[in-house]
Amino acid sequence: MPASASAGQGVREQSRALLPDEAGYVERNGVCIGYEVYGGGEPTVLLMPTWSIVHSRVWKMQIPYLARHCRVVVFDGRGNGRSDRPDQPADYDESEYADDAMAVLDATNTARAVVVSFSLGAHRSAILAAEHPDRVERAVFIAPTWPGGDDLAPANAESPADRPKPDPGWVKYNPDYWRHDYGDFLEFFFGQVFTEPHSTKPIEDCIGWALETTPETLATIEASAKLQPAQARQLAAQIHCPVLVIHGGADACVSVTKGTTLAEQMGGALVVLAGSGHAPHARDPVQVNLLLREFIGAARPTGQRPTRQRVRARARRKRALFISSPIGLGHTRRDGAIADELRKLHPDLEIDWLAQQPVTAVLEARGEHIHPASRFLANESAHIESESAEHDLHCFQAIRRMDEILLANFMVFHDVVEDHDYDLWIGDEAWELDYYLHENPEQKRAAYAWLTDFVGWLPMADGGQREAFLTADYNAEMIEQIARFPRVRDRAIFVGDPDDIVPERFGDDLPMIREWTEDHYDFAGYVTGFDPAEVRERSRLRHGLGYRDDEQVCVVTVGGSGVGADLLRRVIAAYPIAKSLVPDLRMIVVAGPRIDPSSLPAHDGLEVRAYVRDLYRHLAVCDLAVVQGGLTTSMELTANNRPFLYFPLRHHFEQNFHVRHRLERHGAGRPMDYETATPAVIATAIAAEIGTDVNYLPVNTDGATRAAALIAELL
Repeated sequence: MPASASAGQGVREQSRALLPDEAGYVERNGVCIGYEVYGGGEPTVLLMPTWSIVHSRVWKMQIPYLARHCRVVVFDGRGNGRSDRPDQPADYDESEYADDAMAVLDATNTARAVVVSFSLGAHRSAILAAEHPDRVERAVFIAPTWPGGDDLAPANAESPADRPKPDPGWVKYNPDYWRHDYGDFLEFFFGQVFTEPHSTKPIEDCIGWALETTPETLATIEASAKLQPAQARQLAAQIHCPVLVIHGGADACVSVTKGTTLAEQMGGALVVLAGSGHAPHARDPVQVNLLLREFIGAARPTGQRPTRQRVRARARRKRALFISSPIGLGHTRRDGAIADELRKLHPDLEIDWLAQQPVTAVLEARGEHIHPASRFLANESAHIESESAEHDLHCFQAIRRMDEILLANFMVFHDVVEDHDYDLWIGDEAWELDYYLHENPEQKRAAYAWLTDFVGWLPMADGGQREAFLTADYNAEMIEQIARFPRVRDRAIFVGDPDDIVPERFGDDLPMIREWTEDHYDFAGYVTGFDPAEVRERSRLRHGLGYRDDEQVCVVTVGGSGVGADLLRRVIAAYPIAKSLVPDLRMIVVAGPRIDPSSLPAHDGLEVRAYVRDLYRHLAVCDLAVVQGGLTTSMELTANNRPFLYFPLRHHFEQNFHVRHRLERHGAGRPMDYETATPAVIATAIAAEIGTDVNYLPVNTDGATRAAALIAELL
């Protein structure tokens, strides 16, 4: 391992959509280069390093998709990431990067590869393709910084005729300024890289990666030898493999004429993405991924592409693809109820589910058909759990940091609907589907229904102005998407009633959430996910579940993720005190599918169970429930008029604002503050609330029927 592998002060790294199958180092002349290998198909794609202000994570939106179709090799350019940071300019000559690429190809036993580069990577890719034609099968150049074309400063406009003068901030592009105020330079520079609106996340990513190197290292790189126009023309004349150039029409760092020049000199194809900035592979990843796969010509592994059948329209049954969010098992029950109602309206309807654990376990128990491609989905629940601390989940930031996972899962969806004909797509809080369909409306080829039980990202108070800005920016992007392409969503359904919507704005100068939602959504009412008739005879159901009349039953549950483990431990610690206050107390703790019951403390008389099927039955007959703060469980308790304590996760905006507003509207539950709720406080609250008579605002029982009727119109 190189001595400098841990250098830098990068920001928190999010969960990856895909981990490498192999990782290692190759050493050349005392400089160690870190590389990674993903997938095992053909051909091999070598993703080249760009300017070492960033490292190979700049390819995070491409790796998972390409690795499902071929083999992917990436390496960190010297000067950043897991590679060394030598201190001599000569060590950063373009030929050194090209030689590093050759060493990585050798170390990974790669005979030939499709070489893909970004920006400055065009120099080293050209050297590699010209000097080692036997090792380069094809070459792709994204936003190439090529010696030639328009040498004026970067362009902000689509047409050279109306190209404005360069941003005066480019005076910061010099080593002296980097040493003086590196942070300010990074904010300026990556703001120029991403000219597209609402690019806060990729800008943050790049700044974080840039903090893993130093301005001194960048200054050393700047002093190294670069390709000159004559050298570039000579190299281009030596390249005879197929070439593709992809350039953003609104690139503010490198004039699109440089991409045009490279394509002309190499006899390659040119694709200009109108409106895209300097890094289209990061900001328009769906378009770039599909262009790459088409150009690479990668075939899917055997068995991954089904035999495609064409059936005469009158003979074909209706087909729907249901994408159910794995972040909370509550979506699964309501989606199953909606699916049942849809089948009543369309008995011949076939439904495939694109889902992941723990959702698939519940669906399989129902006898639903899980699409085989579900195994390719990146794990969203695991990411959410990795973001949690002790009863603390910054939900908004966790979802922001899930961007590469969401893109990877959209690409799985894309391949599924490319291979299978569906009449209807249904997405229940399938954020990846909704976002990338609006970003790429040309990909819509079926009727599409969108469901959600909340609208609007909201900032937490301690997030300050920055979080208020970010949530408003995310809301503004969504509002703009809907306004620009209103027909992407054929039906948008709010799972609830208008009064369930928080009385807040999307942000300064943005609409009120309720008014906007009423204009853009249909309302199904709440979907309980179970038949109220099942739990109407509470006494008989209670006896059937093994509960006696002379005991007071307290059910403790925190949903289907592992985020609530700390709350379970806190309530378990309260059990002995609560038992002394309520002698006939019987407490059942439900660990759920992602928490090992043996990892929880034990007390005499306390029952700890693993995942309980049809938990709603137990909640319907309990004398008290202790829950986290999720909507599904709390609304089940509300619908069944059961007393409950709920503990919203810290920094979970949905639980603290959207869910709490709905529960307060129904007059349901007693909110608890985890930070101040010691075991003694919890025990006292249990004693005060258990067995109390409650009279909540009624919850309608036909939500699934109403939602299905709205969706069925699309069939």
